[in-house]
Amino acid sequence: MNCFFASDLHGYIDRYEKLFKAISDEKPALVLLGGDLLPSGFLSHKPLNEGHQDFIQDYLIPGFSGLRNSLGFHYPQVLLILGNDDGKVVEPKIFDGVKIGLWDYIHNRKLEIGEYSVYGYAFVPPTPFRLKDWERYDISRYVDPGCISPEEGIFTVPVSHLDLKYETIKKDLDLLINKDDLENAIFLFHSPPYMTNLDYAALDGVMIDNVPVDAHVGSIAIKKMIEQKQPLFTMHGHVHESARITGSWKDKIGRTLCVTAAHDGKELALIKFDLNNTEEAVRVLL
Repeated sequence: MNCFFASDLHGYIDRYEKLFKAISDEKPALVLLGGDLLPSGFLSHKPLNEGHQDFIQDYLIPGFSGLRNSLGFHYPQVLLILGNDDGKVVEPKIFDGVKIGLWDYIHNRKLEIGEYSVYGYAFVPPTPFRLKDWERYDISRYVDPGCISPEEGIFTVPVSHLDLKYETIKKDLDLLINKDDLENAIFLFHSPPYMTNLDYAALDGVMIDNVPVDAHVGSIAIKKMIEQKQPLFTMHGHVHESARITGSWKDKIGRTLCVTAAHDGKELALIKFDLNNTEEAVRVLL
């Protein structure tokens, strides 16, 4: 089963056009989109320009609809999550695409595809950014120097103060996975796992109040889950510059291959892989 994975397109139409062309040309069975899909932050539900008053309704839905019309039977199954730069207020519009069969929205869900289980999860640990719709404490209420806690941020939808204070990525993953056997499981995350090739931010030498900032900004909870549960394959985004800094867009945690499609160049970074042979995954820049 040939698959595409892309992430962090941030509403750039040229990247989407390249993605649509690649899908049309190569006809993958499955396309996974790993968050930060829309114009940045609060702009995600504001007018993009005169031609696209709403990015989801006026670009994404028509774009994928056109692709489905042209490909017919060969239209892929599309699975997506949002990312920390996507305002949660747009979720109803994402569900509009679900209702007409263009994609499946899999945040905090498990979906069975043949012999494989696909899990989606969008939250990232606290960042320095104000928008907190998709941020959670990681394994505790600790926040890295320079970052803003979920309790002090801004939201596009109402959220319970108790959730902000006590919910963690670790708790969410425990509930999502429960006691599942993950031998044939793949995960669509926005956050990368902590202390890997995939989560290295450009923070070397940065000090906050005389405290050095940790350049690894991924999730400890995600890292520990992968170490303990050993899923088949995990996909990540979020940290654009990591692959450039570390020199690698992939890493191994035990038997689990972890890849990122985040990219800090102008190109679309596209991961191509076969679910039956994930070790042969490749990344192309388009």
